[in-house]
Amino acid sequence: MKRILKVLTYIAAGLYLLVDAIFMTLARPIADWIGKHVELTRLRAWIKSLPPYQSLALFSVPVIVLEPIKPIAAYLAATGQFLSSVVTFIVGELLKLVLVERLFSLTREKLMRIPTFAKLYTMYSQAIAWLKATEAWRTVRLLVKGARDFFRATRARTTRWLFRRSDRQSRLHLNRPDGFPDH
Repeated sequence: MKRILKVLTYIAAGLYLLVDAIFMTLARPIADWIGKHVELTRLRAWIKSLPPYQSLALFSVPVIVLEPIKPIAAYLAATGQFLSSVVTFIVGELLKLVLVERLFSLTREKLMRIPTFAKLYTMYSQAIAWLKATEAWRTVRLLVKGARDFFRATRARTTRWLFRRSDRQSRLHLNRPDGFPDH
């Protein structure tokens, strides 16, 4: 029984890391954009001025507050509210990861002065590196790239179609003697 429980724990931990790693690929560009475009100079200066353990406390807040989003999303899915579940999960996870990413980028050097944090971060980094080296991760990355390419091509086709349609509409409008379209 202990072996089965151990295997299930590893599977759950792997899935958890996989979900976080996938969402982090979305969250990092958002966090970088916020860092470049949102001017919160005084807040940044205050965060950077915190000592290591206060930085850790601040860094923990988004995780503690937003981590319960996953069970809430699971509850919504179990009660048949699938759209609400997906939206709750995606928004909560992205918000958590964006906040964590921004705070980590501001407090990294201080957090690494805490030996336990540094050790846990090293273990986390190794787990993420292992996950990214797996065939499953490469497959997911290919699927995401394929989906991204598909949506970009669809958006480009739709934009061209809308442009041609509006161009055609304006030509019809200009060719009518009374100036009104054919409706």
